[in-house]
Amino acid sequence: MEQQSEFATLTGPVVRTASGPVRGVWRECSGTGQYRRSAAFKGIPFAQAPVGALRFAAPVPPGPWEDVLDAVADAPTPQRETLSEVTLIPAPSIPGDSTLNVNVFTPDPSGAAALPVLVYIHGGGFTAGSPASPWFDGTAFNRDGVVTVSVSYRLGFDGFGWIDGAPHNRGVLDWLAALEWVQENIAAFGGDPRQVTIMGQSAGGGAVLTLLGMPRAQHLFNRVHCVSGALADIAPERAKTIAGRLAALAGVASTWDGFAGIDELTILELQIKAQHPEGGPRKSAAMLKALLAGGLSYGPLVDGELIARPTLDSLRAGVGADKGLVMGTADDEFSMALDTAPKAMRLVPARFLLGAAGLKGAPRSAYLAANKEVAGKGSVAVLGRYITDVAFRKTVLEVCAARLAGGTAVARPTQTWLYRFSWPSGVFGRAVHCLDVPFIFDCLDSVKVDALAGPNPPQGLANAVHASAVGFAVRGEPGWPACEPGSEVTMVYDVPSSTIRDGYASTRPLLAI
Repeated sequence: MEQQSEFATLTGPVVRTASGPVRGVWRECSGTGQYRRSAAFKGIPFAQAPVGALRFAAPVPPGPWEDVLDAVADAPTPQRETLSEVTLIPAPSIPGDSTLNVNVFTPDPSGAAALPVLVYIHGGGFTAGSPASPWFDGTAFNRDGVVTVSVSYRLGFDGFGWIDGAPHNRGVLDWLAALEWVQENIAAFGGDPRQVTIMGQSAGGGAVLTLLGMPRAQHLFNRVHCVSGALADIAPERAKTIAGRLAALAGVASTWDGFAGIDELTILELQIKAQHPEGGPRKSAAMLKALLAGGLSYGPLVDGELIARPTLDSLRAGVGADKGLVMGTADDEFSMALDTAPKAMRLVPARFLLGAAGLKGAPRSAYLAANKEVAGKGSVAVLGRYITDVAFRKTVLEVCAARLAGGTAVARPTQTWLYRFSWPSGVFGRAVHCLDVPFIFDCLDSVKVDALAGPNPPQGLANAVHASAVGFAVRGEPGWPACEPGSEVTMVYDVPSSTIRDGYASTRPLLAI
């Protein structure tokens, strides 16, 4: 365990966890709300350092400690500096071995309040991202009476790669261990373990959907808030193929012992080459082709045990049907990936670009007809929207339909609320990937928000988006009607915001393929 000894002289609230006492630091809460200050406890271990014999093992609970652990600075992260540049959200990489930690933000470290709890799982394609991002600070949620927890988990091949002899889904096991820590300890921080909402964005959104479809996870949370969820559901054959490539590149056997002999930084380099045999991630055409054809290369694996079947199949069978779900995306998540496309591409008709991307025949005609407004912005805009639809927006419709079918299958009440984030960035001119996160956390004044949102993003919109997230965590109601068969009401966040029927109608033609 790595003590932050330079902070040992600080005074702050002390909370006793099941493993030992931790000391946090008080901060002021800006704005009006239920609470004027909150306490931050950073880097509390929920598992031992995943190094040595534990590197590819299931997470092991931390050993007890007697002295007060100063939890006042961000702990080591699974992300290393070589990967931090791929994230749009500021994602600090902090060196060190003890990477499996939680950050807890609470307005009541006395443990008396029993407040709702929000547990946040970061994104980053399951290969990058950091719980130490200043955007994930829970101060605004604390102000409004919600205890907030951000969690770390093993990334990339270490967290999700196929290794003969090692447990599969080590990153998923980390999520479960963190949620079990919350169940055991959050009451001491003023949280109610019976009122836990799990939230995640991008890969983190895929994580919370995966957990929603896992029977083993059902007792660990009550509600799910999915932001731009990217489901992985990696097939065993795909995982084995990528592991074989990586082993061949390293010159080792595709086994626990073989991979254990490769140092961490080497695996980080080789996992990218194994993922992109066409020539590496810098070739954007190869990346987009792989995304559209096969999806992510690392992520939750359908191993037949922990994850018995694809998530949509589990939801159709009624798993998680009794839990409320808020789900949505930004309108043009990945369109900016084409901002550097050759100018000649803009002269190619949209139907030919879509055909090259794999959309042909009647579905292509129906898709173009449903996206006339986007088509007016040019063929590259249509391709960008198509990439967004395949990677994110189609999942919203599929999950909603699966949930409605699943609720009927098990005769349970199923409530699913849909939204779109449509406010255009002042930098990109569109509602792009990650843009909604600082609005949800009500942190528009945080570092690097202007680089994504532009100057003076609308605080009124942040108030509305954040209030909906608080309402869902506190009351189980985000503030607009839930979906019913044939009536997919959608909240559209913009200036002004409004609700519309079937807000994802332009994506529906893709359900036919």
